[in-house]
Order: sequence, then structure tokens, then C-alpha cells
Amino acid sequence: MLETLHRKKHLTSFQFIILGFAGIIFVGALLLMLPISSATGTITPFNEALFTSTSAVCVTGLVVQDTGSYWSFVGQLIILILIQTGGLGVVTVAAFVFMLSGRKISLMQRSTMQNAISAPTIGGIVRLTKFILKGTFIIEFLGALLMMPVFIHDFGINGLWMSVFHSISAFCNAGFDILGSKDCLYPSLTGYSNNYIINIIIMFLIIAGGIGFFTWDDIYTHKFHIKRYRMQSKIILTTTALLIILPAVLFFLCNFKELPFGKRLILSLFQSVTPRTAGFNTADISSMTDSSQAVMILLMFIGGSPSSTAGGIKTTTFAVLLLNALATFRNQEDVCAFGRRFDCQAIKNAATITMMYFILFFTGGIAISIYEGLPLSSCLYEAVSAVCTVGLTLGITPKLHILSRFILILLMYLGRVGGLTLIYAILSNKNRNNAKMPLEKITIG
Repeated sequence: MLETLHRKKHLTSFQFIILGFAGIIFVGALLLMLPISSATGTITPFNEALFTSTSAVCVTGLVVQDTGSYWSFVGQLIILILIQTGGLGVVTVAAFVFMLSGRKISLMQRSTMQNAISAPTIGGIVRLTKFILKGTFIIEFLGALLMMPVFIHDFGINGLWMSVFHSISAFCNAGFDILGSKDCLYPSLTGYSNNYIINIIIMFLIIAGGIGFFTWDDIYTHKFHIKRYRMQSKIILTTTALLIILPAVLFFLCNFKELPFGKRLILSLFQSVTPRTAGFNTADISSMTDSSQAVMILLMFIGGSPSSTAGGIKTTTFAVLLLNALATFRNQEDVCAFGRRFDCQAIKNAATITMMYFILFFTGGIAISIYEGLPLSSCLYEAVSAVCTVGLTLGITPKLHILSRFILILLMYLGRVGGLTLIYAILSNKNRNNAKMPLEKITIG
């Protein structure tokens, strides 16, 4: 299938990736429109079905209808399949089908798989894909198993479905929940803010899905011999730890002061983990301080790590820019970390990705603010949540008009397929002019 599309339509790997995501989103929207997908048995308007399908495939979590009360079991199952497909990636899921059928994966298909998961080389790509699939299903199964006692206690036999849904949603950094009811819409995990089991398991699943499959490959291969890890894995683990601990300290000092120490600590940790980029929340985010919300915007913007289920500009992009700044401050020619130096192209890519995401979320936030007449800060929060596929909200998304929803749909889609993937897909067939222009200096700063 993949090879046929490449040959007949002359699609590059990057073009296949963006069209694959678009196709799954459209099919998902059509399925969600069916009467059987809604709890009331009515046809869901196309714009609402499209928004939900896009949010699920792009593992965002922003919704215009409460997932728990509006959608039927069939609708929730469709959403969960879309989440799993989006979390693993369309190409990875297609490769999984090929493996199940016993068909041999061609070199062209391996190249597509390499681009889909941002693998450094094409060698061993099938083994890595098998590792990703096996690891994903094992972690999701264990997460569901550990949460079952709590959900079965609260919801009876339906707790089995609750456990599976929230485990997959958390690992895929999707942020969808099915805990809502007609009397309590969009609750996320606020009802379990006191439950340490749910908090810890969900946080683990978010982090596990967000650190990237290559990091897990290093952990699986080298265990605790961290010196043998790739430089990328070391940077990811260090940056992830700092981006969890430092914001948690800020949230602890600035929020939840009326609560006991234990609950205050777990709330601070959870709100530090979830912006990158899961979308669950156990506290009322709108009641948190402005400084805390600003930090959450930064965390959403950074997001997770490459080759993961998370979005954002990625931890490696943030680390490269930060290390580049430090090297400039020290007047060093090379940017280094853990005894290795970065390639100049990596620094250029980091700067390009950051600027693209900033333009997207800032432009989208301003457009929504102007059209809806809402405060810019709230609109920027929703926009960065969309483009970085987070799903956290200040509660304005369900109230937005169709135009603003389509802006968020576009932001979610562009954020999920990735800025460089989109650029390569558009420009891959263009003639490249490698001639160098005359050099002239420009003053910076």
C-alpha cells in the first residue's frame, strides 16, 4: 500500500505522512458523525466531529463536547482508536498491519518509517518499530491494570473501560477523559486529585510516552549504564527532570496554599507534568496565579521529546537553543553537551522550529482574540495548547464559534505533523540552488 502510493502518486515520505494524518482525521470525523457514535443517537454536526477527530488523532485533548457524556461507547471507542493511531503515528500503525499480515517491508517503506519516527538511520528500523509497538502495548496494559482497582471500585464493571481508555490516553499524551456526566462537564481528573494511585500512574504514563522511544531503547539496552546512552537520551532525561522539578517548586510556592502538604505536593507535581503535553488536570487551572499560567504556557510550548507521543517544539530543541546561548555567552565556537558537539544544522533546525511554532500560536491566539472579543492571554493559552497538542484549557474552547474552532483545528494538525515535515513535504520537489551568495556581515543584538 505504502509503496504503491509512493510509486503511482510520486509522494515523498513527508507528503505521505501529512496526507496520512489528514485522511485518518477525515475518516474519523465521518464515523463520529454517525448517530451510533453519540449517546443520544443523533447526528453530530460535521464541524464538531472534525474538531474531535483532529484533537484525537493529533493527541491534543481539546474538545467541544464532553467526551464522557456526549459520546456513546462506540463513539468513545472510535476516539480511542484515533488516539492510539495518532500517538503511534499513521505510518507506524500501517507498518504494524504489514507485520501482522506477514508481508515483507520494502526499502521505500522503511524510508517512510524512518522519517515518521525521526530515526537517525534506516538500519534496524523494523526492529525499532517492533520495539515501539511492543513497549507501547505493554506499558498501556500495565497502566490500565494498576488503575482498575480504583475505577472498578468507583464505576463497577465499567471501570474496566475507564482504565483502558485513560491509560491509552495518558501514554499517548492525549488528555481525553470519559469521567464527565451531564451534571459535571469537562472534569478531567479533578475528582481524583486526592487519589495518589491515579495521580502517580497517570504521571508515569505521561512521562513514559513523552520521553521518546529512542530514550526507552537506550534504557532497555543499557539499563542503568547511563554513560552508554546516546547524547540525545542524556539531554532528554536531564531536560525532562528539570522541567518537572523546577515548575513543580514554583507551583507549590504560589498555589494551593490552603491545602495540606501532601495534597499540595501532588497537585504541584501533576500540574508540572501534564503541560508536556498530556492535557489532564487535577486542579482548576483558571484559579492558578498568572505567573503559574505563564510558566504552563512555556511548558506547553516546549512539550515532550522527539519520536514520542508528545507535541511541542521538543525538549531537545529547547536544550539546543539554551546550550547555544550559553556557548555564545562564553564566547565558545562549538555548542557542546556530555562531551559531544552539535552539528550546525541541528542549531538551525532548532531555531526554525521554535520560530514556526511561535508564529503559529501567536497568530492563532491573536486571530481568535479579535474574532471572539476575548482576552488575549486566554486565547494565547488555547492556541499554544492546540499547536503543541496539549489539550489544557481555560474553558473557552467549547464556547468558540466555528471560525475559531477551525483555527484550532489547523493549529492542532500543523502541530502534530511537525513544522519541518510540512516544509519538507512542500519543498522536497523544488529545485535547490546551492550557489553561495556574497558574504556580508549584519549586526545582531
